[in-house]
Amino acid sequence: MKKLLTFIGVALISGSLYSQGSPDYGSGLKINLNPAGDKFIRFILWDQLWLRNTSMNPGSMVGGEPTDNSWSIGNRRLRALTYAQISKRYMILLHFGINNQTFINGGATGTTGTGGYGNGKKTQLFFHDAWNEYAVILPGEAGKFSLSLGAGLHYYMGLSRMTMASTLNFLTIDSPVFSWPLIDNSDQFARQLGMFAKGKYGKLEYRFSLNKPFATDLTPVNVTDPSKAVAVDNNGNPSFSKAGYVEYQFLDEESNTLPFKVGSYLGTKKVFNVGAGFYHQADGTRTSVNSSIEKHDITLFAVDAFADIPLGEAKNKMAVSAYAGYYNYNFGPKYIRNLGTMNIAASDPNFIGNKAIAGAGNLQPTIGTGNVIYAQAGLLLPSQAEKPKIRIQPFAAYTHKSFEAFDKSSSQFDVGANWFIDGHHAKITTQYSTRPVYTSPTESPSSKGEFIVQFQIYL
Repeated sequence: MKKLLTFIGVALISGSLYSQGSPDYGSGLKINLNPAGDKFIRFILWDQLWLRNTSMNPGSMVGGEPTDNSWSIGNRRLRALTYAQISKRYMILLHFGINNQTFINGGATGTTGTGGYGNGKKTQLFFHDAWNEYAVILPGEAGKFSLSLGAGLHYYMGLSRMTMASTLNFLTIDSPVFSWPLIDNSDQFARQLGMFAKGKYGKLEYRFSLNKPFATDLTPVNVTDPSKAVAVDNNGNPSFSKAGYVEYQFLDEESNTLPFKVGSYLGTKKVFNVGAGFYHQADGTRTSVNSSIEKHDITLFAVDAFADIPLGEAKNKMAVSAYAGYYNYNFGPKYIRNLGTMNIAASDPNFIGNKAIAGAGNLQPTIGTGNVIYAQAGLLLPSQAEKPKIRIQPFAAYTHKSFEAFDKSSSQFDVGANWFIDGHHAKITTQYSTRPVYTSPTESPSSKGEFIVQFQIYL
């Protein structure tokens, strides 16, 4: 027992291997299983609470009442992750939790009304990741080359850095979501079941996977004019998907122990990477023309670049963080998905006027056949204090979407700031975001906005 407590103490005060911009955090919640510390169990716990004011799409109601604007609060994420390095070659990981619980929705399946299982209550706890992996070639054993193989429910989904982003250290308040192009359709919250290979060759990092997508079975709308066919997710007995991402790390090398890509290092590393990725599944969607079903492949490509550069020599120096990506999506003809994070609204059946094509609340055309250009940048401001109470990082992001389903493209932006109390471990983020609102597929969209305050804590 005394030896175990010693291992725990060393783990809690040593190093900054897991630190996210905090000088005090050390290696976090880590229990060493041997004196050398190369066999251990690591725990990560986090919560992201959102307070929001949303300008609603036309034709929205909340709680049965028509509304143009509404305040809400909810758990965007409440999760736990643990992984164990059993030996220097073998690792196992489990990641579970809840997402998107509000005062009115996100609760246990079928919950409605009042009582112990009323609206929004007792949301489902489920596994996000569950895999084990084996290091076939450890770093240094074969020169510059390393290789690990793994299998399970995993996040090595290829395509882009944003597709495998960590949710703990975003630059902006959250993911732009389109970078998870299969989200909760043929994947389980951005994960699929399968096998993966990862490793490095010098400064080149690679990730590839072969997976069995989750089955989808939406029924396509039958049309008589082929030009009006719209693809929907329906893959029957899915064929295997193939995915990969390769990037060159010009400056500091990043850890690839876990798949989660850091969004902002807060000046603790000097990083510049350029990457490219893909995802492909044969016969992933279907259309119906004159009652004849046609299958379509899902083929996705992306190229991106990421930089996180400290500026100056002072202990609390400035740092610039930036990301840019181009995404080319083909899901079949005029495919479109309308999504809204923690959407609390329903459609008003008595609304008179042009409703939003996407639907009620904060729904917007998020994913579709076409092209997306995305860029974000932030600046960590300097501080003269030896141990500042708060570090501030203003940021901005821009998204341009050109989807086949609409004649006109759309642009939207996010602007805000991170208020770091203890790096990413304790921070408040404020952000204002716009979104496009289409009421006609042939006309330019209008715009609505949303203001969010996020309270984040993680250990």
